[in-house]
Amino acid sequence: MLPPTAIAFDLDGTLIDSRGDIVAAMNHALEATGRAALPGSVVVRFVGDGARCLCARAAQLPETHADIDRLYDLFVAYYVEHPIDFTRWTPGAQEALDALAQLPDMVLAICTNKPRGAAEAVLSALGVRTRFRALVAGGDLPEKKPAPGPLLQIAKLLRVETANLVMVGDSPQDIECARRARVRSVGVLSGFTSRDKLAAARPDVTLESLAELPEVITRWREATTRITAPAVKVS
Repeated sequence: MLPPTAIAFDLDGTLIDSRGDIVAAMNHALEATGRAALPGSVVVRFVGDGARCLCARAAQLPETHADIDRLYDLFVAYYVEHPIDFTRWTPGAQEALDALAQLPDMVLAICTNKPRGAAEAVLSALGVRTRFRALVAGGDLPEKKPAPGPLLQIAKLLRVETANLVMVGDSPQDIECARRARVRSVGVLSGFTSRDKLAAARPDVTLESLAELPEVITRWREATTRITAPAVKVS
């Protein structure tokens, strides 16, 4: 395995706790189309497979139903206007990004099922868009996580081998995406997924918070450097 030189982060539940804004945007879309708002705990259970799927689950309709287009448009438009009303960094996220930025030859990316417009709005509002060399979001490709395409596209955009890439996420979709793309995975317990469900996805490493991530990446880099270092000839 090659040393990590690139890290792809999931966004919702991994870098940020965005539950409040997701719920607000979803309930706005529901109410604007004459439907009843849902409890936040219910909406959060629908998160993970992209905004269209979230809208379909919230409205109890098939994702192909004609009404989903309107719900989706309302959801995204509201989100873009209110990207971080309730959003906060997850524990250790800012510190981890600062520490990883100090590592030589390290680049960062975002790999999310969140619609691009909403993801861009959140990152810009938080003042961190330029920290990420690449962004692959929901709708950018024909497939989304847990399919491998988003991570393979990240590797292509960053011009790195998948063996150099690490996926960091809080959901089984993130871990399965990494497995299919043959990328190392780190599961974080700061998000929307229970400990048991994340464990069942079998990430390579599981962390309580992102504060632990820089140490893991450093260990992997040091270990692979020792393994791949040329042998010293003893005369």
